[in-house]
Amino acid sequence: MSLNVLSVQKLSAWYGRAQALFEVDLALRQGEVVALMGRNGAGKSTLLKSVMGLITKRQGHIELFGRQVDHQPTHRLSRLGLGYVPQERRIFTGLTVRENLHLGTQAAHHWPDGSPGPLWDEASLLTLLPNLAGLLDRMGNQISGGEQQMLSLARTMMGNPLVLLLDEPSEGVAPVVIDRMLDMVIALKQQGVSILLSEQNLGFAQAVSDRVYLLEQGQIQYEGPMAALMADEAACQRFLGVSAQGH
Repeated sequence: MSLNVLSVQKLSAWYGRAQALFEVDLALRQGEVVALMGRNGAGKSTLLKSVMGLITKRQGHIELFGRQVDHQPTHRLSRLGLGYVPQERRIFTGLTVRENLHLGTQAAHHWPDGSPGPLWDEASLLTLLPNLAGLLDRMGNQISGGEQQMLSLARTMMGNPLVLLLDEPSEGVAPVVIDRMLDMVIALKQQGVSILLSEQNLGFAQAVSDRVYLLEQGQIQYEGPMAALMADEAACQRFLGVSAQGH
């Protein structure tokens, strides 16, 4: 059994007085892509933000590489090798694409056994995301939504994460951008990077994910191999509102 790089136990979270997560348990192993799926409002983004320390009204237990990080601030989690690509993209629109990229730069991180983790730079990222190559001198507000999505991912990769929280990468973007995102996720997985992927696109999730958790109203209602979900028409209809047969 490979190492659990991320472990979440009994994680609950609130927005003001409204509880959004209810004692969520999940685990992510090294080199694994795990899909976090559910309808709009199920709590997927809240879960990722809670793990990343962006929602402070929370309780539960979070471990990264066996180290308890419940109360670590976001910037410290990033320095420990945890990366986050938000659904909202959050690029700096008043900076160029190249400037956005280099703002994310960190030194390479190391795996718990001391071996070096993946090292990304501008050239290697542009090889996998060639759509950005001709846009380096453009301002962030002068590129399309899909290009902003790729830039947000690439900027996070400049931090050389060992574990990546990826929120809805295929939402509202063209098929060619989705293909590039798929290429990126596959490349990261091959390097041993672990990815927790929040995604509503069942085809995208199926293409890259080993396992899946289904969220409903802030609670985990289903857990298992992605292949098992694809064979469970009733679960797809109940939790996702789609047919597995169409993918």
